[in-house]
Amino acid sequence: MKRIVAIFSASLIVAMVVAAGAFAAEVTREEYKDAAEPICQSSAKANEQILSGVRKEVKQGKLNSAAGKFSKASKEQSKALKQLEALPQPTADEARLTKWFSYLKLEADLFEQAGRKLKAGDKPGAEHVFAKLTPNANKANNQVLPFGFRYCRLEPQKFS
Repeated sequence: MKRIVAIFSASLIVAMVVAAGAFAAEVTREEYKDAAEPICQSSAKANEQILSGVRKEVKQGKLNSAAGKFSKASKEQSKALKQLEALPQPTADEARLTKWFSYLKLEADLFEQAGRKLKAGDKPGAEHVFAKLTPNANKANNQVLPFGFRYCRLEPQKFS
C-alpha cells in the first residue's frame, strides 16, 4: 500500500510541475505587445527612411530609384515578420496573429510587386499595386486591435 501511495504521490508531483511550467510559459497580450513593439518600431523607422521621398520619385519618373526602395522595404518587412513570428504568442490569440502575419506578408509582397512594376517602367501597374496597400493595412490593423499596438500598425499612406 505504501508503494502505491508513493507512486501516486510522485505522479501527482510530476503532473503539478508540468502544469506549473505550462502556466508559466503562457504569454499574455501585454507581454506579446511589449516584445513586438520594438521590432515594429525598428522596422517602421527603417521603412520610413528607405521610402523617404519615394512618392516624389515616382511622380518625377525616377522609377528605378523608387523600385530599389520598394525592394528594400519588402526585405525589411519580411525580416520584421520573421522576428514577430518567432515570438511566443498568447495561446488564445494564435489564430488572430496567424491571420495578422498573413497580412504582413502580403504587404511585403505588395512592396516587392510595386518594385518590380516600377523597375519594368510600369507606373500604372505599380499604382494598381499601391491601391491594394491601404485595404490590406486596414485588415491587418483590425486583426490586432485588441493588442493596442502603436508601432505595429501598418500605415501605407506614408509611402505610396
